Amino acid sequence: MEEKKSKTIGGKIKVWRKKKNLTQDALAKTANIPYTTIAKIESDVIQNPSLQTITKIADGLGITIDDLIKN
Repeated sequence: MEEKKSKTIGGKIKVWRKKKNLTQDALAKTANIPYTTIAKIESDVIQNPSLQTITKIADGLGITIDDLIKN
Protein backbone atom coordinates (compact mmCIF):
# COMPACT_ATOMS: atom_id res chain seq x y z
CA MET A 1 0.00 0.00 0.00
CA GLU A 2 1.46 3.32 -1.05
CA GLU A 3 1.60 6.15 1.47
CA LYS A 4 -0.07 9.39 0.62
CA LYS A 5 2.51 12.09 0.05
CA SER A 6 1.61 15.30 1.79
CA LYS A 7 2.80 18.65 0.55
CA THR A 8 2.31 20.74 3.68
CA ILE A 9 4.31 20.47 6.89
CA GLY A 10 1.03 20.00 8.72
CA GLY A 11 0.11 17.07 6.53
CA LYS A 12 3.51 15.49 7.07
CA ILE A 13 3.20 15.89 10.84
CA LYS A 14 -0.24 14.28 10.73
CA VAL A 15 1.09 11.30 8.71
CA TRP A 16 3.95 10.79 11.17
CA ARG A 17 1.66 11.23 14.19
CA LYS A 18 -0.74 8.58 12.91
CA LYS A 19 2.20 6.29 12.06
CA LYS A 20 3.32 6.59 15.69
CA ASN A 21 -0.26 6.06 16.95
CA LEU A 22 -0.35 9.38 18.78
CA THR A 23 -3.28 11.72 19.28
CA GLN A 24 -2.76 15.44 18.75
CA ASP A 25 -2.96 15.84 22.53
CA ALA A 26 -0.36 13.13 23.18
CA LEU A 27 2.01 14.67 20.65
CA ALA A 28 1.50 18.12 22.15
CA LYS A 29 2.45 16.76 25.57
CA THR A 30 5.55 14.89 24.37
CA ALA A 31 6.62 17.86 22.22
CA ASN A 32 5.91 20.28 25.09
CA ILE A 33 3.85 22.63 22.95
CA PRO A 34 0.17 23.60 23.18
CA TYR A 35 -2.39 21.20 21.71
CA THR A 36 -3.90 24.08 19.75
CA THR A 37 -0.56 24.64 18.00
CA ILE A 38 -0.52 21.03 16.74
CA ALA A 39 -4.16 21.30 15.63
CA LYS A 40 -3.54 24.57 13.78
CA ILE A 41 -0.40 23.27 12.05
CA GLU A 42 -2.12 20.04 10.96
CA SER A 43 -5.13 21.94 9.62
CA ASP A 44 -2.83 24.40 7.80
CA VAL A 45 -4.02 27.41 9.79
CA ILE A 46 -0.33 27.79 10.65
CA GLN A 47 1.56 27.09 7.43
CA ASN A 48 5.06 28.16 8.45
CA PRO A 49 5.70 27.07 12.03
CA SER A 50 8.96 28.20 13.61
CA LEU A 51 12.05 26.01 13.47
CA GLN A 52 11.84 25.70 17.25
CA THR A 53 8.29 24.33 16.99
CA ILE A 54 9.26 21.92 14.19
CA THR A 55 12.21 20.72 16.27
CA LYS A 56 9.97 20.08 19.28
CA ILE A 57 7.44 18.22 17.14
CA ALA A 58 10.15 16.06 15.54
CA ASP A 59 11.54 15.29 19.01
CA GLY A 60 8.04 14.48 20.24
CA LEU A 61 7.60 12.07 17.34
CA GLY A 62 11.03 10.55 17.95
CA ILE A 63 12.23 11.44 14.45
CA THR A 64 14.67 13.91 12.91
CA ILE A 65 13.70 17.15 11.21
CA ASP A 66 15.00 15.58 7.98
CA ASP A 67 12.54 12.68 8.40
CA LEU A 68 9.76 15.19 8.92
CA ILE A 69 10.43 17.48 5.97
CA LYS A 70 11.52 15.08 3.24
CA ASN A 71 9.06 13.49 0.77
